[in-house]
Amino acid sequence: MKHAQPVPSLTAPLLTQPLDPFPYYKVLREHYPIYYSTEFRSWFVTRYRDVQQVIADPVLFSSEQALRARTKKAGRSHPQSAPTLLWVDPPRHRQLRSLINLVFTPRTVANLEPRITAIVHAHIDAIVARGSMDMITDLAYPLPIIIIAELLGIPIADQQQFKHWSDVIVSPAREAKRQAVREMNDYFQMVVTARRQEPRDDLISQLLAAKIDDESAMGLSDAEVLSFCRLILVAGHETSTNLIGNALLTLDEHPDALDSLRKDQTLLPQAIEEVLRYRSPLQRLRRAATRDIQFGDALIKAGDIVSPVVGAANRDAEQFDAAETFDIYRNPNRHLAFGHGIHFCIGSSLGRLEARIALAAILERFTSFQRLPDVPLQPVASSFVYGIKHLPMTFRVR
Repeated sequence: MKHAQPVPSLTAPLLTQPLDPFPYYKVLREHYPIYYSTEFRSWFVTRYRDVQQVIADPVLFSSEQALRARTKKAGRSHPQSAPTLLWVDPPRHRQLRSLINLVFTPRTVANLEPRITAIVHAHIDAIVARGSMDMITDLAYPLPIIIIAELLGIPIADQQQFKHWSDVIVSPAREAKRQAVREMNDYFQMVVTARRQEPRDDLISQLLAAKIDDESAMGLSDAEVLSFCRLILVAGHETSTNLIGNALLTLDEHPDALDSLRKDQTLLPQAIEEVLRYRSPLQRLRRAATRDIQFGDALIKAGDIVSPVVGAANRDAEQFDAAETFDIYRNPNRHLAFGHGIHFCIGSSLGRLEARIALAAILERFTSFQRLPDVPLQPVASSFVYGIKHLPMTFRVR
């Protein structure tokens, strides 16, 4: 039996008010920190210490079993393709991560800075005469898609298709999601086959050549390379796009913080960390309990789905002073926006770099920018991802 809750539909508003889930998170965190949601059919875990425990313990809270449960619920006996790194437990997770770490290195990311800078300024140049722009459509969306396409060695001309697949995969549309995965696999399989025959200087070729160690012939299968391509395309695009969009929206709402950044751009890295805490691009994760667990005053049964709510944990007053306040001077800031433990986001450094360069360019090029207040914000269609579809702004150039 599920643990009885005195408020039966506490998570229902999250489906109708996705841009302001934080008041509901607060009620959950303070009064029902381990809460069974009938709407989401999972246990919502909202306190920082509990969220950290769930996402850091693959023995008790399995990613693989969570994927199998979702597959079974959809009426399929097995996943359509190899799962991404997000849905794999140790020891295979450790092996896959070690191979990917060999090619997706800090140096690889750092070397992208000149290219990211050029892309950002080129997109600003294209709209600067207009006096207004949609910060999502004109900048935050195309930037990470172009970078990912160039990393993988695939045509940038296909970026609209990439965005379509990415948007569908994070949406609740199950059949469309399965179709998008099939189409992505078919697309990337053609690329992988071509790279096996004729390797190039790109990430896919490097993944195909990578081995766990010099004495082992073990490498990635085609299916596992495809899963990494899907992961970097979807996670890389959604995280960076929404981080940039969330940062600009939040700074528009907090002019004092914006003024501080204009005066001192060395504050940008810590401002980005505060945006990650305050409006985490990924709000919620998914795990499955591997055995019966007494978690607080709730009995979670083996196989139950558990949803650690990162967006709630990042506003826990037990962990952060003035947790509901946006403060670019916050220190320390041990948010969980990029996860914790073995599943810490492999692309976090790239997302941070893209956001820093984009925000720095906007501060450098525009003496002011302001959201058009009469245009309503539209949330990204996802119960996991937090972001907006469009952010039209006016600006003045230097």
